[in-house]
Amino acid sequence: MAPLKFCANISWLFTELPNFSQRIYAAASASFEAVEAAWLYESDLQELQRAKEATGVEVVLINTPPGDVNAGDLGLGAVPGREAEFRQGLDLALKYARALGCKRIHLMAGRVPLGSNRQAVAEEMEAVFVQNLNYAADVLAKEGITGMIEPINTRITDPRYFLDSPHHAAAILEKVGKPNIKLQMDVFHWQIMDGNLTQNIHKYFPKIGHVQIAQVPCRNEPNSAGELNYRYLFNTLENHGYQGYIGCEYKPLGSTKEGLDWLKDYCTHSK
Repeated sequence: MAPLKFCANISWLFTELPNFSQRIYAAASASFEAVEAAWLYESDLQELQRAKEATGVEVVLINTPPGDVNAGDLGLGAVPGREAEFRQGLDLALKYARALGCKRIHLMAGRVPLGSNRQAVAEEMEAVFVQNLNYAADVLAKEGITGMIEPINTRITDPRYFLDSPHHAAAILEKVGKPNIKLQMDVFHWQIMDGNLTQNIHKYFPKIGHVQIAQVPCRNEPNSAGELNYRYLFNTLENHGYQGYIGCEYKPLGSTKEGLDWLKDYCTHSK
């Protein structure tokens, strides 16, 4: 079995440093060969390119823009009436992805509108999401890029997020039916939403295009105190032959570098 590969999510790790280009250098110094990030759009693109080229670090995932965060947006993919803004955001994400050689874009679904009943708007929002994902699939296919959709738990993290379980996401993927739209498995969210991780990994593995990790419930390092046995979960992913990167999307308990013992331990045991 090939050992797993890990990438630093520089929206969460190395936040001791103020800008993303500095965090790319820090990730490379900590022996990461790849990084991912949520939103890089306030960063100078040429600086990011220089950092990437100087370090040789791969950029494996970015998100589409959230929309108007002051108005409570967290993505626009499933939000009725915002289709034009979704397409504009996709264009911006593509600009950054092209420049950074990034081959995965998380197409954020967004939140159920304030004051709306989730059940009452679910059908319309799903139709909008499927339509936007079909549009994105065709645009991304021309660039050799995979679009990702990620269910986010509504119990702790975001009560209004539209895509709220792996089952919901898999059903939408079936409706879209495009090979370059895949499932993003954030283990933290999956555990809170549904538990049953072993069976869900087995059931949905063919649809999974990217994995992210953090301990539950406090979202710290994988080896911190919590519900999840990451040695077992890593072994499960190895047994399934997972070959992509695993994004380290967690809140370090102290400094990022001091919290990387879990990664050294994994690398030692996987040799």
